[in-house]
Amino acid sequence: MSSQYECLCPDHLYRDIFEVDAPSDATVGLKVWPRRPGVFIRNPPVPPSVEGVEHASPGANGRELVVGQFGLVPPWVKSASDAKLRSTKLVNARAETVSTSNNFRGTWLGAQRCIVPMMAFHQDDWRSGKAVPTRIARVDGKPMGAAGLWETWTGAAGEVIVSFCLLTVNANSHALMRRYGHAGSEKRMLAILNDGAYGAWLNATQPEKAREFMRAYPAEGLTANPIEKTY
Repeated sequence: MSSQYECLCPDHLYRDIFEVDAPSDATVGLKVWPRRPGVFIRNPPVPPSVEGVEHASPGANGRELVVGQFGLVPPWVKSASDAKLRSTKLVNARAETVSTSNNFRGTWLGAQRCIVPMMAFHQDDWRSGKAVPTRIARVDGKPMGAAGLWETWTGAAGEVIVSFCLLTVNANSHALMRRYGHAGSEKRMLAILNDGAYGAWLNATQPEKAREFMRAYPAEGLTANPIEKTY
């Protein structure tokens, strides 16, 4: 499971790579883990049509940057306390079962797709028998755009939680990612989008079309390095 990643740095990369403004929310740090604030990029939701009311048009590329909690909160959750308990387990959605899972099905079929910008993600290397935190990034050092899903939960008392998760694909035969995870367990990796696929991923009109993006990123395009401990 990929449950920690690094946000973009420096800030100008948000504009240079994804054509959105950098986050201004001070709660968004350089690293994100479950239930922490992170950012994702989406097409703005279409507001309900109201006669005589004009809505602002989206930017040139139709995208917006949104701050949300890492760890999806399904709309059927009954309380904020239940949302906190569930969200830590819903940071990753399996691409193979996303259309049938009770946790993610509505979000997937509702085309609530997003891009999660990151410099790298962290994965534990268990080959030595002990967990060795490892940083996985692109070989060229450029940011990655990972495929994700977003949701908005509203409680009975009016509480609102905007949240998101990362989609994952099987990596059993991936030359790099098959090294990570517990021995004997299925290997998984984030569904990292190709640079030219961002718009197509967000704008795919049918779930079947969106599923075409659920594939492993080439191993030769990634590099992995143990994370040095700091004291």
